[in-house]
Amino acid sequence: MSENAQLLEAVRKEARPGIWSNGVSLARAGAVALQSRSASEIELRVKAAGRPVALTVVLYPGDEAWECDCPSRVDPCEHVVAAAISLEQAEKQDAPLEAVAERWSRVVYRFTRVEGGLQLHRVLAHADGTEEPLDDSLTGRIAKPVGGVTLQVEQVDLVMERLLERRTRGPLLAEKLDALLRALEPARNVLLDGRPVAVSSEVLAPRAKVEDRGQQWVLTITADPRITEVVSPGVALTAESLVRLGETSMTGAWLQHLPLVRTYSPEQLGELSAKVLPELARRMPVDVRSRRLPPLDRDLKPRVLLELNQLTQGLSVLPTLVYGAPPTVRIDNGRMVYLRGAVPLRDEAAEQRLIHQLREELNLVPGRRLTVDGPEMMRFADKLRKFRGDLGGDAAGIVSPDMRLRPSLRVEGGASGTGVPEVRFTLEFDVEGGKGGARTVDAAAVVRAWTEGLGLVPLDGGGWAPLPRAWLDKNGQRVADLLAARQSDGRVANHALPELTALCESLDQPPPPGLDRLAPMVEGFDKLPPPVLPAELNATLRAYQQQGVSWLSFLKGAGLGGILADDMGLGKTLQTICILGPRSLVVCPTSVLPNWVAELQRFRPSLKVCVYHGPGRKLDPSADVTLTTYALLRLDAPTLGAPTWEAVVLDEAQAIKNPESQVSRAAFGLKANLRLALSGTPLENRLDELWSLMHFTNPGLLGGRRQFEEKTAQPIADGKPGAAEGLRRRIRPFILRRLKRDVAPELPPRTDSVMHVQLDERERSVYDAVMAATRAEVVALLNEGGSVLKALEALLRLRQAACHSALVPGQHAKTSSKVQTLVEALETAVAEGHKALVFSQWTSLLDLIEPGLKGAGIGFERLDGTTTNRGDVTSRFQGPDGAPVLLMSLKAGGTGLNLTAADHVFLMDPWWNPAVEAQAADRAHRIGQERPVMVYRLVSQGTVEEKILGLQEKKRALFEAALSEASGAAAITREDLLQLFA
Repeated sequence: MSENAQLLEAVRKEARPGIWSNGVSLARAGAVALQSRSASEIELRVKAAGRPVALTVVLYPGDEAWECDCPSRVDPCEHVVAAAISLEQAEKQDAPLEAVAERWSRVVYRFTRVEGGLQLHRVLAHADGTEEPLDDSLTGRIAKPVGGVTLQVEQVDLVMERLLERRTRGPLLAEKLDALLRALEPARNVLLDGRPVAVSSEVLAPRAKVEDRGQQWVLTITADPRITEVVSPGVALTAESLVRLGETSMTGAWLQHLPLVRTYSPEQLGELSAKVLPELARRMPVDVRSRRLPPLDRDLKPRVLLELNQLTQGLSVLPTLVYGAPPTVRIDNGRMVYLRGAVPLRDEAAEQRLIHQLREELNLVPGRRLTVDGPEMMRFADKLRKFRGDLGGDAAGIVSPDMRLRPSLRVEGGASGTGVPEVRFTLEFDVEGGKGGARTVDAAAVVRAWTEGLGLVPLDGGGWAPLPRAWLDKNGQRVADLLAARQSDGRVANHALPELTALCESLDQPPPPGLDRLAPMVEGFDKLPPPVLPAELNATLRAYQQQGVSWLSFLKGAGLGGILADDMGLGKTLQTICILGPRSLVVCPTSVLPNWVAELQRFRPSLKVCVYHGPGRKLDPSADVTLTTYALLRLDAPTLGAPTWEAVVLDEAQAIKNPESQVSRAAFGLKANLRLALSGTPLENRLDELWSLMHFTNPGLLGGRRQFEEKTAQPIADGKPGAAEGLRRRIRPFILRRLKRDVAPELPPRTDSVMHVQLDERERSVYDAVMAATRAEVVALLNEGGSVLKALEALLRLRQAACHSALVPGQHAKTSSKVQTLVEALETAVAEGHKALVFSQWTSLLDLIEPGLKGAGIGFERLDGTTTNRGDVTSRFQGPDGAPVLLMSLKAGGTGLNLTAADHVFLMDPWWNPAVEAQAADRAHRIGQERPVMVYRLVSQGTVEEKILGLQEKKRALFEAALSEASGAAAITREDLLQLFA
């Protein structure tokens, strides 16, 4: 058996059946061509569907080994299988495997000499030996092949496509030519005046040599001996390669003047050492053969030396830019002045960065003295403390005075009418060490300096002291929250009492008296007393629901607010109805308003309900419960904000996740003794969504928004140890969350799976064209700090192309592979007696699904933002004679609906926020469901949708970081988007 046959047998044994089948298909389709071969290895190229760049497979027959540059984690992949089969078949048939150039058309880059430099033409070299100019878009040729031509496209060709976006005539400019040659280094098909040449990655430069000649020094500059011709400014030709020159101004005429020889006298030592040699060393190798010259030290870096002098009323600062420690040279007005020792290789870019840093951080300019006094002196001293420079002079110790701050806490408590103690506290910091008598600093000043990122705090008697940073990093946010929660009379808001107790513990002080009433907030909800349920309640509560009512009743009695964040489908509405009484306001999405009316009538018919909705709406003062929507809360904020409600409930409270929105501000303005937020997803993307809900339920608990972002959200996003636990500790008493798997084990199982969809040839062509048209633009935009929103717009076009070509502007298609897959799955499900929910973010995609359902004879209902009779639609679907399929937009049907008649859920277009999809799936998987629920995500293979699935896992960490034991979280970032376009 030959080596090739043995290699094929090894591949066959390792390959999975499906992979082997795909590889056989590729081999039969003639997708493999020979690139090169040597005694030990054979390099082949494989054209794979959906990939504009042919994949490279390297086979090692003697070692029975292989490599492929595709991203597949399966080994061997289908491309290795195809390559091994093609190689063995060629050997068996005694016919050499066709070379790449004999099978596929490829891009050739022809450089020609013209007056003034080089000109570049791209041509397509066809397998039959003919050529044609490539003056149009290569991307367009990939998307729409002309005349049955099969292109072999390399990654370098796509890079060159972007670089040659703007066509030029005549000789190429030096900078443009330099960029093109960098890109062409891996290219195989480069010609100069019709002769093949390589493009070298090496950069050639002249060479300098310094030698002693008596008491003088002789400097000689010679050309690199490998250069045979300079063909363009900055580009030379060696024996077989085009090579870039270190100085783009080098032309043939310049090199003809070499060698250059210059003599320096002893009086010119400073010029030679500090100016000429460092300048030459930046451009070319310098060989110093003189022992009388100071050595050249390439490791010396520029730094800032700050000379500080204490004045009677202030501080004097003189910055200097130097190299070495101690300084060997200094920079004066851009000139290098030699002082002693070695000479550095000057780094002007690093010097400019230091000059910019001086100006930005200290408002200083090298060589210019600055004097500061008064309050500005403290801020400047703190800046000096953080500045990475060397300090000298008689005031060098001014940024680390010998003082310490020690916290001192005093707490007073007393009884109140509610049984919750009224507590007041005073926190100061005693100054220890330094000059003068006993002094204190108010906690507000310390926290303010810490919040502003300062390291020093001013003292009442003058001067400043360093902050106790280690203590503040652990307790500073707690102190800031307590100060924010302290009312004008000094009393602490009830929601801040657990934090005050924790502060006492950190200082080894006894907690304030009378906190037994609030023990469940500190020690856990299992200490809550049993609930007192309304006598007329028409419901039997489960154990976890009784605990939820106990918790809500406790909050109500203590004058606190909270977030009921139970998993979707566990009965948050029922638990809330149990504690509602006169003067209660419930705000909910329009889609679930009928559900609230029905639930109140079902469970507590004795409550008088006012539905504040529709034309002619008005409040009913005699109503027990008033129901309204978020839209009306925004529009009628003055009317709804006028009364003092006994309780205000926000259902699907993620509606106020943006604290800057009008509806959020209207919610913050509502007056109530009890504020409740109901949401199975209290945060979906950013932690300030949780801040918004907590600001509604317990204003001040998480501090101000900016403070929360800097001290809590950003440290969690950065993965700072303890940051997520600190947030969980603060919100734990005010948020109750139970999961279905923990409290409702009798629920039938829910199974999530991915239905992989293979795009057909036309769909793949459209998708690849959209990707090619947007990827370079988006990556450049994000790398340059451009708008994430614009990148999301481009991502939207890609996602739509992955679902249905007709969603792409200018494209027309009656159906798509994804819609066909959906219809086939629905036909099977309906035939087996199942009902299904179909969700999409785009109503335009629902429009395209409808003809497929009609053609298959599948009845359906539809619910989106234009549906006016939502209750009728859901009632018909829930009924035994209702249509088997309900088409829904995620925005209109993703929350608040009970659709347990369905046990199949299809998600047509995955998105990075998994909370949205979870809400949609839980329309079916909730209490009342008796059958196992199947959730299918339709994902187009080889598209951005596959990467979105991975991003969803990252987003789930956001929720877990705040509400469970995970340690990191972040919103969608530039890095996320760059990964999606990779």
